[in-house]
Amino acid sequence: MSLDLPLIWAAILAIAVLLYVMLDGFDLGIGILFPFAGSPSERDVMMSTVAPVWDGNETWLVLGGGGLFAAFPFAYAALMPALYAPIILMLLALILRGVAFEFRLRGRARGKRFWTIAFAAGSIIATLAQGLVLGGFIQGVTLKDGHFAGDPLDWLSPYSMLVAVGLVAGYALIGAAWLIWRTEGELHARARRWAWIALAAVTVLLAAVSFATLLVHPEVGARWGWTGDGFDLAQLARLSPIPLLGAAGLGVAALGLRRHAHGWPFFGAIIMFLSGYLGLAAGFFPYVVPYALTFREAANADNALGLMLVGVVILLPAIIGYSIWVYWIFRGKVGADAGYH
Repeated sequence: MSLDLPLIWAAILAIAVLLYVMLDGFDLGIGILFPFAGSPSERDVMMSTVAPVWDGNETWLVLGGGGLFAAFPFAYAALMPALYAPIILMLLALILRGVAFEFRLRGRARGKRFWTIAFAAGSIIATLAQGLVLGGFIQGVTLKDGHFAGDPLDWLSPYSMLVAVGLVAGYALIGAAWLIWRTEGELHARARRWAWIALAAVTVLLAAVSFATLLVHPEVGARWGWTGDGFDLAQLARLSPIPLLGAAGLGVAALGLRRHAHGWPFFGAIIMFLSGYLGLAAGFFPYVVPYALTFREAANADNALGLMLVGVVILLPAIIGYSIWVYWIFRGKVGADAGYH
């Protein structure tokens, strides 16, 4: 029995992107929340909670982008010209954020304020850019004979801006939930207040984005049973576990905040992101360029996919194992001295 290599690679890239959103989402969220911290020492603690893991979290973005180029070159060639501007903006913001992270911790004291602003700005801009990429992807890319044939600014629309704002709120929620889990004292209490605000914003924006998606892409609406005048309840019922999972995630986060739990708000936020991701998959699979190019049409030759899979089978368990080990080693709370105990 031969392996279905395009499907295997589609699953690998889907998991890589999901892990990136979940893991890098909370440290981007910490940057988004940076301006609201009470003091420089609180910001030091906030950065220390992600210092051991933040660069490792971005490994999954490299795997997702590099894997798309290598495994699905036709999709890469179609998507990149359509989304060059927000992707380049995201990469520049991530570079600024990475430099600011290191320089703020180790640079001269007089430059600390500048690098604080740079870290927050890089986090916010990178998140907005990711939202614009996602929104531009969902609303569709114009192809002709397999090549991009639209306008370079097609990605910029009210819908993509709504998605970008929603992603900022989502990352702020998961970032605040991470701080609840990893900090104590006044910062812990402040993070709870941030989480309540972000949770309210996410609830509203998630509903708005979900409904707007049904309208912006008729094929997605049809998959979810939207007829233009209402829902086909039988079709909607088949996919109802996905939004119910999202509602459960928001409920777990809210209940955790209400009961002053430490880990449950983060767990609830993760469930919410997972639900949104599954919703995208339900709306677009098997298309890798929405309703224009399937993953099989976009895939590289089987011999190339097979050769790359050998490398992934060797390296991926090592990356996952190392990541789990790092999270386990640095699993404790971060105190006021910015040290793990």
